[in-house]
Amino acid sequence: MSILQGRVAIITGAGGGLGAAHAKVFAAEGCAVVVNDINEAAAQAVVDDITAAGGKAIVNTSDITNYEDSANAVKQAVEAFGDLHIVLNNAGVNRDRMFASMTEQEWDTIMAVHLKGHFCISSHAVHYWRDQVKAGKQIAARIINTTSGAGLQGSIGQSNYAAAKGGIAALTLNQAAELGRYGITANAVAPAARTGMTTAVEAMATRMAKPEDGSFDYWAPENVSSLLAWLASEEAGDVTGKVFESEGGRICICDGWRTTEGVDKGDRWEPSELGEVVHQMIRDAVPAQKVWGS
Repeated sequence: MSILQGRVAIITGAGGGLGAAHAKVFAAEGCAVVVNDINEAAAQAVVDDITAAGGKAIVNTSDITNYEDSANAVKQAVEAFGDLHIVLNNAGVNRDRMFASMTEQEWDTIMAVHLKGHFCISSHAVHYWRDQVKAGKQIAARIINTTSGAGLQGSIGQSNYAAAKGGIAALTLNQAAELGRYGITANAVAPAARTGMTTAVEAMATRMAKPEDGSFDYWAPENVSSLLAWLASEEAGDVTGKVFESEGGRICICDGWRTTEGVDKGDRWEPSELGEVVHQMIRDAVPAQKVWGS
């Protein structure tokens, strides 16, 4: 049986790119999908593809940066399909600029769409799920967030995007810790796939081009969708607070910030003592950190 049979999901930014791929894979696995996108025509095209294939989907145009409007996505899911089980926060934009040249508007736009956008619909969904639990119902709810390698390791020219995506990873850990008592899991995925955002640079477009020989399409967005579909399933109830990386057929877990063994003097350090100590700690810390884009 399809692993999402009978479940209902809201997928944000699902009018194109990764979001559209997620919506189609979820629907193929039996999920009823609320296709959220501010571009109504794009969202409708995805819904049409899903229904033509025998799936269930509806359009929602709630603004994920507007808290009140976001409530309508949850309301519409419940009214149309009778329940809600999954929120997949996927919507995003870029406003790339070197930090020294970045404007306040470029910073605020990214924080609104990515970080606040991950809060709004999820908040309303959690209220809905918590009320169900208080009424005596057992639930198997899922929040799936979208982070990025930029947020995990930095990315030159994307300090706003990296900061927001790092915040999403941290948000995921907190959601997992706080919401497990209600039967809600929270996980995040850092995807790498061929989308309009990733192929905007010519070099990336060439690298991620679909193979003409019919071999495995490593950068197809559907490759990432498979992991998300499993995380959305009831089977994944014991997995929470994890940050995954996914590209092609490769899946791994990102450990995130970690504490090294360090050095303990047993007394207060003098500032003049710390130069060699700090440099030795850095030499001993493995694996070495990579800055994306360098």
